Amino acid sequence: MRFELMHPADQLVMIMARIYRYGMTTTSGGNLSIRDENGDIWITPSGIDKGNLTRADMIQVKPDGTLIGQHKPSVELPFHKEIYRVRPDLRAIVHAHPPTLVAFSLARKIPNTHLVPNAAEVCGKVSMAKYDVPGSEQLGKNIAEEFDKGYDAVLLENHGVVCGAKDLFSAFMSFETLDFCGRLEIDAAKLGTMRSLTDEQIEIDSCLSSPKLDEYIPGSISSEECAGRRDLCTLIHRSYEQKLFTSSQGTFSMRLSDGSFLISPYMKDRMYLEPEDIVRIKGGMREMGKFPSRATLLHEEIYRTHPEINSVIIAHPPAIMAFAVTDAEFDSRTIPESYISLRNVKRLPYAASRVDIPGTAAVFNAKTPVVIVNNQCVIVTGNSLLNAFDRLEVLEYSAAAIISARDIGKIVLITPDEVAQIEKAFHLQD
Repeated sequence: MRFELMHPADQLVMIMARIYRYGMTTTSGGNLSIRDENGDIWITPSGIDKGNLTRADMIQVKPDGTLIGQHKPSVELPFHKEIYRVRPDLRAIVHAHPPTLVAFSLARKIPNTHLVPNAAEVCGKVSMAKYDVPGSEQLGKNIAEEFDKGYDAVLLENHGVVCGAKDLFSAFMSFETLDFCGRLEIDAAKLGTMRSLTDEQIEIDSCLSSPKLDEYIPGSISSEECAGRRDLCTLIHRSYEQKLFTSSQGTFSMRLSDGSFLISPYMKDRMYLEPEDIVRIKGGMREMGKFPSRATLLHEEIYRTHPEINSVIIAHPPAIMAFAVTDAEFDSRTIPESYISLRNVKRLPYAASRVDIPGTAAVFNAKTPVVIVNNQCVIVTGNSLLNAFDRLEVLEYSAAAIISARDIGKIVLITPDEVAQIEKAFHLQD
């Protein structure tokens, strides 16, 4: 999907619906805008159900102030105009009140964007603007003052957040990533002391791009490959909806019977991936004209080393990532199903999956199907795509249960004797 080819009104509808469905705004809350090449501002309406907007609901605001549309523009139009005035480089603004970021605005704190490597790059530097009445001229000045300093994401005291960018999808990515950082920090704070990344550590990750593989010209497509592309997209979409992924982060792959494998592409929106976006890797070469995930070489090495593994997932769900950014130990002995699925989850140092691909691939075996990479990701393997996805869900649900249990009382895990009984009953000894 070429998002940039959509009409501004359609872009606003799509992103607002996405924010609403993701639980990051309410029926009456939040507003989005786009400034087009003519200087017109397209903005969401005031007092109209945010969960049911259409393109006809959008308002066009001409540079002279003329309004075109059947509704009143958002009451926050003044701060949109003021931001665009001081930052001519910005072409889109997202404003909403997700509970997590509202919590940070109440506590007068800014989420830590240095817990995982990509977040600081996506969000940039984040500031906070002083409180004033919504829709007021003074609030517009307070927010614009922060943007004028060079910030692209600004929390509002006792209010919400505003993110600006070169286009609406980039502004949404910043908004979504900042919310992810907030949720991660809240979970991690319950586990222990958080471990932030240095700028040098972040640089290790940010300098990597999609691997420079030779291309091959694809021929006929088998029914197996068609099914694989379809199933990958289905589970990637589900992962996004369940907040196991963000729009730009997370990789799925699956092996085909001829030894090639399918993998998700580099920097494509996970929410709207289509089968034609999936990249096939064959004999160390990539499908012509497509760019696979930055983790392609790791997936390739895992498949080469482990013929029993047929699917690999790399993800960043906030609950299990809370363990990845602290020294808290994750133990799968919560309920029998978790231990059966996850067994002994191991931990690797930051960037191991980037700088030591053979060593990372060698860690996996029948007793260790899942690995946590500090401050980076979790890597989940399975004998099938569905098996790997199930493990990812179980991993995140188990982590969330442990974090919640710590608020209730002392955690009691399944005992070694009980583990031995489980292993015997489900033939897990080998």
